[in-house]
Amino acid sequence: MKKKILILAGGYSKEREISIKTAKAVFDQIKNSYKCKILDPKNGFISEIKKFKPNVIFNALHGRYGEDGYIQLILENERIKYTHSGVEASSICINKIISKKIFSKNKILSPKYLIFRENYEENFYKIYKQIIKNLKFPVVIKPINEGSSVGVYICNKSNFFKNLKKLRTEKEVLIEKYIPGREIQVAIMGKKKLGTIELVPKRNFYDYKAKYDKNAKTKHLLPVDLPKNKIKEVENIALKAHKITKCKGITRSDFRFYNNKFYLLEINTQPGMTKLSLVPEIAKYKGINFYSLIKWIINDASINR
Repeated sequence: MKKKILILAGGYSKEREISIKTAKAVFDQIKNSYKCKILDPKNGFISEIKKFKPNVIFNALHGRYGEDGYIQLILENERIKYTHSGVEASSICINKIISKKIFSKNKILSPKYLIFRENYEENFYKIYKQIIKNLKFPVVIKPINEGSSVGVYICNKSNFFKNLKKLRTEKEVLIEKYIPGREIQVAIMGKKKLGTIELVPKRNFYDYKAKYDKNAKTKHLLPVDLPKNKIKEVENIALKAHKITKCKGITRSDFRFYNNKFYLLEINTQPGMTKLSLVPEIAKYKGINFYSLIKWIINDASINR
């Protein structure tokens, strides 16, 4: 009998659309090898899971509730094998403040930052002065627990307050020193280094549109034009970060390369699996086709992750 694979997709985050694209791409690859179904987790979805009785849940959810430990805790409680990272790693990596503290403790270079938690209008000048003193402009502002560059803005002195107001619904905002330089991304597969890719966006940076809109014309460079020792260095950093945050399965780490140093921005525990996604592209370059990659992720599924 064919294994039953239930693909969780959609959800409630701002990355819902990308999640659905990932799920469809995965479904198209495995539909002939497994008995599979896509499920959008809404009210009562646990009863739907029990009804289908999957052997494995492929977690194609992105963002809040999908890669922050929430869905992982439910699946652990239900004792159903699932893909990607577990509760602890997911909750650590989605939270940019907690993850940056772990990077710092383990001597992994990451941009300097401030945290903004207060009333926007009343405390704007207070945080503005702190930026001038501790970070200098330009800075990057972002929610602490979103992915896919949702709500990320590069700010100078003139547009900082305007952009900060766009995030006023967030309880916490990360204000990070802007690091210019090259966009380098590293994929980890289990306990091994899968490979590295460089991105050259036509836009200001590798934002949501640059990631998912083919019209954005972001260049993907493989192989990366760096000396072998620098490739080894950044891949070692990514593997170290993957391990210290207790990640499982596939992850993708985002770096900036500037002044011969690699700055780790974040670890993505649920990398996209769309046609424009980076992990399948890196895997293909390394001789692993899309189907084999998905099959590996399914075989890697477990509980107690």
